[in-house]
Amino acid sequence: MQVQMKVNGKSVSVDAAPNTLLVNALREHLKLTGTHVGCDTAQCGACTVHVNGRAVKSCNMLTAQAQGAEVTTIEGLAHADGTMHPMQAAFKECHGLQCGFCTPGILVAAKALLDQNANPTETEVRYWLAGNLCRCTGYDKIVRAVMDFVKERRHA
Repeated sequence: MQVQMKVNGKSVSVDAAPNTLLVNALREHLKLTGTHVGCDTAQCGACTVHVNGRAVKSCNMLTAQAQGAEVTTIEGLAHADGTMHPMQAAFKECHGLQCGFCTPGILVAAKALLDQNANPTETEVRYWLAGNLCRCTGYDKIVRAVMDFVKERRHA
């Protein structure tokens, strides 16, 4: 079946079987491999993308459900000239990643939070990111990166 959607601002058509998961369409059909497959059970959040502005675990969504949707992956967060999104820069500055496997999903989830709440508390950040698992960092540097981004944006 043909599924039409906009991915990272570009109109695309994906020819996928009805049971194709969105994460597989992104990775295999569109070669957007920044969205990771971690658990296949919607537990880890490594596959998190934005669908129509909402954070969605793409291993738990069929490609057909994205018909007509706007999808943003980690590749779509960077600016058109290739420079990092300020949230990505904050993660780099605060060492909010180690192995990097979970980082794309966490960045996309954090951006979804900040799109809804421009000034979250640390508790709200921790709650929002609870659906994303990281085995390396212990989360403190991740939360610090989000809070530093919020603080910088407030002072900009």
